[in-house]
Amino acid sequence: MSVLIFDADDTLWENNIYFESAFDDFVEFLAHSSLTPPQVRDVLNEIELVNSKIHGYGSRNFGRNLQQAYQHLAEREIRRDDLEHVMSLAERILQQPIELIEGVEETLEELSQRHKLALFTKGHPDEQRMKVDRSGLGRHFSYTGIVKEKDSPAYSRLIEENRFPAEHSWMIGNSPKSDINPALEAGLGAVLVPHARTWVLEHQELRAPAGSRFLKIERFADLKQHF
Repeated sequence: MSVLIFDADDTLWENNIYFESAFDDFVEFLAHSSLTPPQVRDVLNEIELVNSKIHGYGSRNFGRNLQQAYQHLAEREIRRDDLEHVMSLAERILQQPIELIEGVEETLEELSQRHKLALFTKGHPDEQRMKVDRSGLGRHFSYTGIVKEKDSPAYSRLIEENRFPAEHSWMIGNSPKSDINPALEAGLGAVLVPHARTWVLEHQELRAPAGSRFLKIERFADLKQHF
């Protein structure tokens, strides 16, 4: 029996597509006279890179990042109503339905008959718990962990505190930065399930040294062939 540890956002259900939609609405509202959407995105990326280390993740923090970008880029008077509208673009994310990625529910159902399943995600605790509840997937997991950042020490704590055997534990997710590289550094196996819309700040060159337990699959349902 293995311990299979799953990421949540963009591994079990769609997430970043809603943030991208909010960003598109932000660009339209900003209506900058010269910057292209990718250039506006570059500014927002810099803000998010700094603020995520301080405030973490989630739609509310994303809204604050959008407000900061607006204050930096707006070519008109900064009004309270405008800032409130910018925040509302992010708050709408929480109103979106939970859309499970194809194959997730039946795959978890089958894997839970053979292995111990856990959920390990980062973000705002209340927001992530709400998503788990709305997804209906919580029943499959013997443990759910929500942390500010998923780095190598976080994985080491996860394994130690839950007495998961590292040599029989696997992290499964879509992010090289948060799911794959730090899990391998902590001595776990890792399975990359790519998502075409993975957040750009989760991109990172894969570091899978010789001898490490690493798999890359095309679809979530392919896990049944390996576990």
